[in-house]
Amino acid sequence: MSDTIVPGRWARFRDSYLLYSFKRDLVAQLSLVLFAVLIFAAVFAPWLAPANPYDLAQIDILASELPPFWIDGADPQYLMGTDAQGRDLLSTILYGARVSLIIGFGAVLMQAAIGVSFGLMAGYLGGRVDAFLMRLADIQLSFSTLMVAIIVGALVKAIFGGATFSEYAVPLLVLIIGLAEWPQYARTVRASVLAERSKEYVDAARVMGLKSRRIMFRHILPNTLSPIFVISTVQVANAIISEAALSFLGLGMPETHPSLGSLIKSGFDYIQSGSWWITLIPGAVLVILVLVINLLGDWLRDVLNPRLYKG
Repeated sequence: MSDTIVPGRWARFRDSYLLYSFKRDLVAQLSLVLFAVLIFAAVFAPWLAPANPYDLAQIDILASELPPFWIDGADPQYLMGTDAQGRDLLSTILYGARVSLIIGFGAVLMQAAIGVSFGLMAGYLGGRVDAFLMRLADIQLSFSTLMVAIIVGALVKAIFGGATFSEYAVPLLVLIIGLAEWPQYARTVRASVLAERSKEYVDAARVMGLKSRRIMFRHILPNTLSPIFVISTVQVANAIISEAALSFLGLGMPETHPSLGSLIKSGFDYIQSGSWWITLIPGAVLVILVLVINLLGDWLRDVLNPRLYKG
């Protein structure tokens, strides 16, 4: 039976509007290729990077602030130059992109888990549950990601010390960004559930005696996945930007654990001295990464929007 089902699914995908639209959209194709290259480079950073920025034995402080290969005075050993600590900039960017992507995807998974659950309960159960969860979302929206980071960072440093904060910076940033931005999912899912819960298949499930939890997660949730996918692409970009902003302000990744944000921060003080590549090259990588994610999100939004569907 699997031999007949799999070809059928592949045929439906091959003839789908999603693939048809992707083949006709050059921007989406280029964005996906660039995003795939960045993901590949980040995942395989330990094998692709010329050096390990975490290994002190591979860092030469005497080779600090060397320019990229296209500038006079460059060392062919360091294609993108070195930073103020003597680390190979290409290697730190690869490892830094890996950390930024882990934080971005981890935070979005946490946002989705909280926001989708709350949105389903608020939209389906309604009444006091809806009022309570939506007021909770309103309160959460009044706290910015920066404010949550300041509070959580101050508490962790006061209780456990700054060394503990640096050691667990990645999970803490996932927690901070995830807790700060889950209302985006909750409100969107709630609106979709309000439109779905009055349909006949939901009434039929109730008549059959199915529990509310099963109706919400097995029947209503699959019909609300389109806006969730669109939000997720945008939220990944937002989470990466939030991590970069927090690291730049000294509330995120420490300079000894490179991320794109901490790399930009570490080189910002050296722009005036002429070592502009320390901050501008990681900044360009961050811009490209966020841009391709947003472009893919825009394309996905247009394709999955039923009002724009052309048949």
